[in-house]
Amino acid sequence: MATDVPWLRAHIRDIPDYPSPGVVFRDITPLLGEPAVFGRAVDDLVARFHDVAVDRVVGIESRGFILASPVAYRLRAGFVPVRKAGKLPWAVAREEYSLEYGTDKLEIHRDAIHPDERILIVDDVLATGGTAAATSRLVETLGGVIVGLGFMIELEALDGRSKLGERRVESLAGY
Repeated sequence: MATDVPWLRAHIRDIPDYPSPGVVFRDITPLLGEPAVFGRAVDDLVARFHDVAVDRVVGIESRGFILASPVAYRLRAGFVPVRKAGKLPWAVAREEYSLEYGTDKLEIHRDAIHPDERILIVDDVLATGGTAAATSRLVETLGGVIVGLGFMIELEALDGRSKLGERRVESLAGY
């Protein structure tokens, strides 16, 4: 489960009925605009994985890039982007996954991860877990060993953790 961190929640804006009626979008833009708060979020996420060696941090398009890049820097690890289909310019591995109404595809460069490299996957939000699970499959297809998945926010009622199996999952704030 995620930790209750009021300082983080105070900088996340709730936008009701976006992108559709009944959904509350958790907007991290205010947090990103406050250097001390953004830095603390990065530091806290890094601290959650202080006990594991990490070769590469995988960030999931697009807000995951914002968080994963400084995490990679702090861990002295490489950064690898996972993107929506058609956005990467070289040979890719692709994973199709289910959405509530249809499917989507994620891609990663085939040479971005090497066998037995230790991989930390980072994104801003863990919701249903479909995107994180698809990213995990991509990493493992390339031979990477997932040492954890880190998220700023976890929408606990959606039970995304259940799609991630026995993998280590750390979240800073639960909703």
